[in-house]
Amino acid sequence: MFTSFTLSQTGMVRHWNRELRTETDPALRRHHKITRVINGTGAAVTGVVLLIVLATKFTQGAWLAVVAAIVLWVTMRGIRRHYDATAAELAVTDPRGELAPPSRVFAIVLVSTIHKPTLRALSYARSFRPDHLEALTVSVDRDEAARLRDRWEAYGIEVPLKILDSPYREVTRPVVDYVRSIQRESPRDIVAVFIPEYVVGHWWENLLHNQSALWLESRLLFTPGVMVTSVPWQLTSSARADRPAARAPGSVRRGEPPSPAVHLERHPGSRRSRQGERGG
Repeated sequence: MFTSFTLSQTGMVRHWNRELRTETDPALRRHHKITRVINGTGAAVTGVVLLIVLATKFTQGAWLAVVAAIVLWVTMRGIRRHYDATAAELAVTDPRGELAPPSRVFAIVLVSTIHKPTLRALSYARSFRPDHLEALTVSVDRDEAARLRDRWEAYGIEVPLKILDSPYREVTRPVVDYVRSIQRESPRDIVAVFIPEYVVGHWWENLLHNQSALWLESRLLFTPGVMVTSVPWQLTSSARADRPAARAPGSVRRGEPPSPAVHLERHPGSRRSRQGERGG
């Protein structure tokens, strides 16, 4: 308790010191000085009491509070340094350089098969009017890749399809290597990768879908000059997320009108009276 009092009063003293550095009104400065003296006196008194309590109760467990306070202070200082370093890294020094457009936009749409999510991703990528657009798939089976190419040509899709061979049935590494090779060849270009993803309504469906897309996205995000865009496709099960949650017995609050179902359950006598009228 005395620790919180001491820290709060000390914090108020620092607050009034900051206010006095910028305040010019004589009346307000006088008010700030008086309140600073009051808070400083409170910090001194509670600090003395805190030291007395720590000295008398140190061997009886007070040392735990001291250790916890030190650990908390070090942790907070580390967090503050991290935020300061991040702010310095993100600070804008030359707005013109940051606003300069890229030389080209190289758009890639990842394709596993031809279905509605793939076509939506292609349409969405074309709406950006990139300088170059291609569809990219990884071949883990030559026959399946050949069937995909035949269907691609049969549908008359104007976007060129590029197939990467992966004899070891690995999907992530060939895509990442290909995207990074494009970025290395033209560092001033932006590589935009569009990934179709499913929006599901059950938690267990997340375990069955989007795993390869999420892993690939996490790898591409660490590559400078690469922009990753998720193109969602809502499955039928995703509609359940918009349904209102069912009321539990404890969800009815005072002053809130209950739903008709709850109203009927709370008036069983009226149901019995209606049954009696029917019997009569």
